[in-house]
Amino acid sequence: MLTREEVLKLGKLSRIALSEAEVEKFQKNLDTILGYVDELKKVDTEGLKEVNQVTGLINVQRPDEAVAAENREEILAQAPETKDGYFKVKAIL
Repeated sequence: MLTREEVLKLGKLSRIALSEAEVEKFQKNLDTILGYVDELKKVDTEGLKEVNQVTGLINVQRPDEAVAAENREEILAQAPETKDGYFKVKAIL
């Protein structure tokens, strides 16, 4: 079982302030989780392929391609402010 000090150290590393009740609760919960991890370590995975995607979905985004605007002036006319043929925006720094 995790010690009180180990739980407090994990809380400090996570930057989470823990009350005494939470320390006791997390001691039990984390011990249960670590028990499950120990069980998983016992599983023989020799010869199995790594799996990082199980749904079979593929990237369906369109390629990012620059397209010349045919009506640049019309597009710029919709902007609140422009300068030298570009959109004018507030500085962010």
